[in-house]
Amino acid sequence: MTDAVLAVTEALAAARRIVVFTGAGISTASGIPDYRGPNGVWTTRRPVFFDEFVTDPDARLRYWRHKSEDWRTWGRGAEPNAVHEAIVDLEGAGRLELVVTQNVDGLHRAAGTSSCRLVEIHGTNRSVVCLRCGSEQPAEPIYDAFAETGTVPMCACGGFLKPATVSFGQSLRVEDLARSFEAAARCDAVVSLGSTLTVTPAADVPAAAARRGVPYVVVNRGATGHDDLATLRVDGDVSEVFPSAVRSLLGR
Repeated sequence: MTDAVLAVTEALAAARRIVVFTGAGISTASGIPDYRGPNGVWTTRRPVFFDEFVTDPDARLRYWRHKSEDWRTWGRGAEPNAVHEAIVDLEGAGRLELVVTQNVDGLHRAAGTSSCRLVEIHGTNRSVVCLRCGSEQPAEPIYDAFAETGTVPMCACGGFLKPATVSFGQSLRVEDLARSFEAAARCDAVVSLGSTLTVTPAADVPAAAARRGVPYVVVNRGATGHDDLATLRVDGDVSEVFPSAVRSLLGR
C-alpha cells in the first residue's frame, strides 16, 4: 500500500456518510478528454454560450457539430472505470451520502450509482431536452440523425433540442444545488476526485462540507482551488489512488 493510499484510507476510516465530488480527471481513464486542462478541448474550441444557442442559428449549428463529434469520438463507447466502480462499492457498503459530479458523460449512472445518490450538476450528454416544452429523450438517436442530415434537431412542439447539459451562461438546476448542499450539510467526510475545483457554484459544495470541519480529501493531478482548504491533499493519479483506498477501507 502506497503512502497516498494509506493516507486516504485513514482519513476516511471513521466516515459513514461520504460526499464524493468528481471532475473530468476521473474519466480520462475511460478515454474522455479533459476540457479545461493544458491540452483540454477548450484550448482548441470556443464554447457556445447558452444565449448564443438560443438566438444565433450559426452558433446553434456549431454547438451540434461539436456535440456530435464528441459523441462519435468518445461518447458512444465510453465505459466506467475503476474510480466509478469504487464509488459504487462505497454505496454498496452503506458509506456514500451523495455523488456530485461535474461530468456530463453519464458514467456514474452507467457504473451503477443509484439516482437517489447522484447529482449530475452540469447535466448529461446522454439525454436531449426540448427548451420549449421540457421533454427529454435518449440522445443517441438524435446524434445519429444529426450526423446524417447536418440539420439542427427540433422537437415536435417546434422547440430547439439541446443535450441536457448546462452550457456556459446557463443556470444550474435549483433542485440539484439544493440536494448537493443538503448532503454537504449532513455528511461526515467529503472527497474531491479529479477536479481543479475552480468552477463555481459546483465547487462550493465540497467547500461547504469542509467548512463544517469534516475531513476533506482532495485527489487530483496538479494544483486545485481548494488545496488550502483540504485536510488531506494528494497530488497524483486518482485512478491509481482512490480505488485502492476504497478496497482498503472496505477490507477487500
